[in-house]
Amino acid sequence: MSTANRGVVYKGPGQVAVESIPYPELALGNRKCQHGVILKVVTTNICGSDQHMVRGRTTAPEGLVLGHEITGIVIETGRDVEFLKPGDMVSVPFNIACGRCRNCKEGQTGICLNVNPARPGAAYGYVDMGGWVGGQTDYVMVPYADFNLLKFPDADQAMEKIRDLTLLSDIFPTGFHGCVTAGVGPGSTVYVAGAGPVGLAAAVSAQLLGAACVIVGDMIEERLAQARSFGCETIDLTQDGDMADKIEVILGEREVDAFVDCVGFEAHACGCNHGKEAPAAVLNSAMSLTRAGGQIGIPGLYVTEDPGAADEAAKQGSLSMRFGQGWAKSHSFHTGQCPVMKYHRPLMQAILFDKVKIADAVNVQMITLDDAPKGYADFDGGAAKKFVMDPHGSVAA
Repeated sequence: MSTANRGVVYKGPGQVAVESIPYPELALGNRKCQHGVILKVVTTNICGSDQHMVRGRTTAPEGLVLGHEITGIVIETGRDVEFLKPGDMVSVPFNIACGRCRNCKEGQTGICLNVNPARPGAAYGYVDMGGWVGGQTDYVMVPYADFNLLKFPDADQAMEKIRDLTLLSDIFPTGFHGCVTAGVGPGSTVYVAGAGPVGLAAAVSAQLLGAACVIVGDMIEERLAQARSFGCETIDLTQDGDMADKIEVILGEREVDAFVDCVGFEAHACGCNHGKEAPAAVLNSAMSLTRAGGQIGIPGLYVTEDPGAADEAAKQGSLSMRFGQGWAKSHSFHTGQCPVMKYHRPLMQAILFDKVKIADAVNVQMITLDDAPKGYADFDGGAAKKFVMDPHGSVAA
């Protein structure tokens, strides 16, 4: 068995590099991790959340091995792993969860209490999320494997649909979770803020949930065209004009039933001020544009510290929200990381039975691990693509 390993390493703001890193061990510090497995990574994706770190908008340390969207093949198991074996092909939820704590037992795997000494919740290769080695690598270790991993029924079938199935680790469940928590259902009218990969995943999730009309807003025409390619209405946020007026042109009404924020803390103002950062812009729009009694799902990332923010309050995660408007309209807000395990099995079934074409919706582009720095640069330029890395060169582009 090869002990060589490579990974995408954060080198400082605007810089990543593919470097040799240690081969993973079944260990947690100085003790054996008998409940873990080692995976040969089949695909690993670049996430918009990774870009926040690479832009220098978090406190991520240099040297962090990136990557939390992992699909792989089991090549080694710990003594206590009972239901997985070498050769199994699996999807790895980006949430690391013990399966034993109160939150895990309630299905709140995004805020496991035992896998991060600093705060609830952990993830691979992410700032303040427990120090776990990321999976933009050739090989990676996954703890609590029996609980965390989703085994695909047939490895050959999974390889045929890998462009879709690779999205089960984060982006597809995250977009779906945003819609579920926004109350999307049959006949809903939905506004999705942001046409990046998560926004596009949310838009196709809203359709899967039976929405009557899905409106997507963004500032990049290429992304809006991608949303239109699978039947969404779109709004160009660089154009001046009142948002409620624009929604009324589409719906005949000035508000939507459900609002999904897929932008997060690097939001910008709209119209003539679209070049100016305004971190609470989407949240305030959500309260303005959602009907009284409606729900707002917020899968977009908001951080506790933003060293690159324009003002001192935002650097501490304090945003200027008109919260009274949301209170007056009896809005429900749902925030936080998606508990991937709540959704990944049914979404896998939707993919395997051809009920959804998620890879087409988010425009998956396959690249090699060596091309990761270019993939990060292209993604940061606003490309309407979801970049998926194939570390071993075994997946057809």
